[in-house]
Amino acid sequence: MRNLRKRENPDLQRSLFGEILDWMLAPLLFVWPISIAFTHYFANSVASFPYDQSLREHVTAISRQITFVEGRPQLALPGLAQVFLRSDEIDNVYFHLLNRDGRLIVGDSELPAPRNPAAWLKEEHSEVHFRDDEYRGQTLRVAYLYLFDADAQPASGVLIEVGETTEKRSQLANKIIASVILPQFVIIPLAVILVWFGLSQGLRPLTRLRDRIEARREADLSPIALRRVPEELRPLTEAFNAMLARMQQNVTAQRRFIADAAHQMRTPLTGLKTQAQLAMRETDPAELRHALGQILIGADRASRLVDQLLALARAEASGHSQQPLVAIDLDQLLREVVETWVVQALEKRIDLGYEAEDHVAILGNAFLLREMINNLLDNALRYTPTDGRVTARVIAQGDFALLEIEDSGPGISDEESLKVFDRFYRAEGTDGEGSGLGLAIVREIAELHQADASLRPKTRDAPEGSPPGCVARIVFPVYRRPPRILVPEPVQTGFA
Repeated sequence: MRNLRKRENPDLQRSLFGEILDWMLAPLLFVWPISIAFTHYFANSVASFPYDQSLREHVTAISRQITFVEGRPQLALPGLAQVFLRSDEIDNVYFHLLNRDGRLIVGDSELPAPRNPAAWLKEEHSEVHFRDDEYRGQTLRVAYLYLFDADAQPASGVLIEVGETTEKRSQLANKIIASVILPQFVIIPLAVILVWFGLSQGLRPLTRLRDRIEARREADLSPIALRRVPEELRPLTEAFNAMLARMQQNVTAQRRFIADAAHQMRTPLTGLKTQAQLAMRETDPAELRHALGQILIGADRASRLVDQLLALARAEASGHSQQPLVAIDLDQLLREVVETWVVQALEKRIDLGYEAEDHVAILGNAFLLREMINNLLDNALRYTPTDGRVTARVIAQGDFALLEIEDSGPGISDEESLKVFDRFYRAEGTDGEGSGLGLAIVREIAELHQADASLRPKTRDAPEGSPPGCVARIVFPVYRRPPRILVPEPVQTGFA
């Protein structure tokens, strides 16, 4: 019943102890009635054997007392012998002799005769046979023997039958059944108790593991010791420890991020506060205007930092929520984003170019990809000097799509190229303003799209005397659209 309720309601809380107990006891309860049926069958067979032997001896004893005189059977059985034959305190014993035609020669006429006397001749001679019959509502066990005179012409014979009611057999069979079944009423409950106790002891490691987990403090993410963990629970414990390690890494990263963000926010806010205090003391309109301009610059920096923090948090949340990615035309998306930066590039007198191949598709999130490209272009324009060049391009290479932002800035060393993707890290010697979050956001979004992000020195040959520049590259797996399956139109037959 417990399993039936669980199948009807799969959300019902399941008990491992109950499941194991069910699977151990259910077969036992199923086999028990079968064992009772087999016990009843074999008990009846065992109980019948000695009484069948007694009937066989009676038939054999009577056959020894029969002689044939001129083909006629004669029974030399004294009256005392007949009384001894019938002497039984529990069952009734009957016997008679029948000739070849089925007529009674001597004995009890009420003893049922065979229903098919002609079948006597087919039975094996000198062998005692048995059959079950019924007389006055009582079951009889009948032993019979066909005895014939080979010297008579034609051969004549006599059928000897001894019948006995089956009360003694039933009593003996019941005693055998009782001697087997009654102990089971004690053994089976005892077995259930022992099984329950054994399961309770066997599942104690689970209880201890649960108690160890419940006793932990909320902030304790240390791994569970495997010293006393059973072998069957070791994979589960190792998986739980791996999850704790990932949680510890996430918590450490969040704490570091919060600390770094607080430190980065403190700088522009402190500057804003200082400029505001200076502006309140100024009486010269020119100096006051200058202080307000500094406040505006500080507010822009704080606003940019907050936007980047939110973008980074949004990218991390998208990675944890496993949002579905859709097919996106990367070259078209890049062209749209580049167009929004043309005005800013013109203000700095930077040649902003665009190179792309048509219809390069990837699986991605359009909002996050725009944020990633914006950060790459902002980084390139920020560190590219006046009259410099910034080129955005998409290149298709087999199963990969390359998104590159190339600039003519001061370049970067190989050692620095491995660190610039860390949060709040800024390369030494950079004069541009920034928080060190742009490339961290790029890496987070690239990992969400199963892409590889890198920043390296420009490898193309540059004109003599020009700065080396950098190339930011994102390598995406190309999305291959599944081929359309054309369903043929049904062919119309017949006449309109």
